[in-house]
Amino acid sequence: MKFDLFCEIQRAFPWGDRQEADLFAEIIAQAKAADECGFETWWQVEHHGAPEFSYSSAPEVVLMAVAMATRRLRVGHAGVLAPFKINNPLRVAERAATLDILSGGRFELGLAKSGGKEWETFGVDAAAAREEVREAMHMIPRMWTDPEFSWNSATYTMPPRAVVPKPLQTPHPRLWQTCGSPESFFMAGEMGVGALGTTLLSPIAFLGQMMREHDRGLAACPQPAGLTVNPQKGAFTFVHVAENRDAAIASGAALSALWYVNAAAVSFKVPRRIWYDMIKAGLHPNSAQDTAALAELDPDELTIQPDDPPVLKVLKRLAGGEAISRQEAHEVLEPLDCVVIGDPEHCIGKFAGYRSIGVDRMMCMMQYGSVAPDAVIRSIELAGRHCIPAFAAEAVIERVA
Repeated sequence: MKFDLFCEIQRAFPWGDRQEADLFAEIIAQAKAADECGFETWWQVEHHGAPEFSYSSAPEVVLMAVAMATRRLRVGHAGVLAPFKINNPLRVAERAATLDILSGGRFELGLAKSGGKEWETFGVDAAAAREEVREAMHMIPRMWTDPEFSWNSATYTMPPRAVVPKPLQTPHPRLWQTCGSPESFFMAGEMGVGALGTTLLSPIAFLGQMMREHDRGLAACPQPAGLTVNPQKGAFTFVHVAENRDAAIASGAALSALWYVNAAAVSFKVPRRIWYDMIKAGLHPNSAQDTAALAELDPDELTIQPDDPPVLKVLKRLAGGEAISRQEAHEVLEPLDCVVIGDPEHCIGKFAGYRSIGVDRMMCMMQYGSVAPDAVIRSIELAGRHCIPAFAAEAVIERVA
C-alpha cells in the first residue's frame, strides 16, 4: 500500500490577516515535506464557490506549482469536474497533457461527477452528468494518443483536430474516477480505470463492499477507456499522526474532522437529515445524492434521537452551534476504524484496516479544518518516519513470499 496526500486547500473560519496567500504558501510547504518524506502522490480536488469548504478552484495551477516545488512527488487531479458545462473534454486533455510534460511525466488524471452547488453554478443537467463523465473518460485518452481526433455524439461534437500537446507518459497518464456510490465504483471498473473513494465517517467494511463493485466492473470491462487498465483502489480519510495521544487531541484534528463532515453537507447541498441518516445507517453520505427515497426529509433536522450513535449526536450538537471540546471530539472518533488520528502505532493499526479491504493507495487528508500548519507538517514527517516504512516492509515480505 502506497501513501499519498489528499488536499482540499481548506481552512475553517475565522481567517488570519493574509487569508488566501498564507493558505497557498502552506500548501506548497506541505507538498515539499511530502516529497521529502516518501509520499507517492499529491492529490488535488476541484471545487467552486465553496468558501466554507475548499479554495481549490484552480487545481491545475496548484498542481503545477507543486510539481515545480518538488522532485519526485507525483501530482494527481482527484478529480476534474467532468460534466461538459464545467470542463470541456478537449480543454481537460490539453491542460492535463501540458501538466504532464512540465512535471516530467508525474501527472495522474481523475474525473468526478460533482453535484449540489457546483451543478447549480454551471447549469449542469443532473440526469446527464454520470454519462458525461463516462463519455469524457473515453474521449480524453484518444485525444492524447490519436494523431487526429474527432467525435460525434448526441452530447458532444468535435470536427477532426490534432490535439496538442501530447502527454510525456506513454501511452498516457494513469486514469482514475472519484467514486461515492456502488454504481460509480462499478462504472470505474467497467471502464478499466482506478477508483478513488472515501469513508468520511462510515465503517471501512462499507468501503470494502463498494470496492468489490470495482472488482466486479473490472471483470466485466469490455473495452478499457484508455490504452491500459488501472485496477488500483484509493481511499482518502482524515489522518493526523502525532507523537502521542495527548498531542493528537491537542491538535484539534478530530474536531476539525467533525467540522469537515458538517461543511461537506453544505458544500454538496445534501439536506442534513439525509446526510445524517446515511451516517446513522453506516453508509457513505455521498450516496444520498442518488437516493431519491430520502428526498422528502426535513433538511434542518438536528434533533438528537435516543438511538443516534455518539458521533451523530456530536455532529448535530456542533451543527447547532454548541461548543465541542477537542477531548470529546477525539474520544468520539477514536473508536471508528475509518478515522486515523493518534500516535504512530495507533495509526499503523488503522491503516492496516484499509489495507485489509484492498486499498492500494492510502490518500491521507492532513490539511483540513483548523489543524495548525506546523501540526500538519509534523504529521507528514511522522507518517514518513513510521507509517510509510511499516507498509513498505509489508510489501517486501509479500514479494518474497
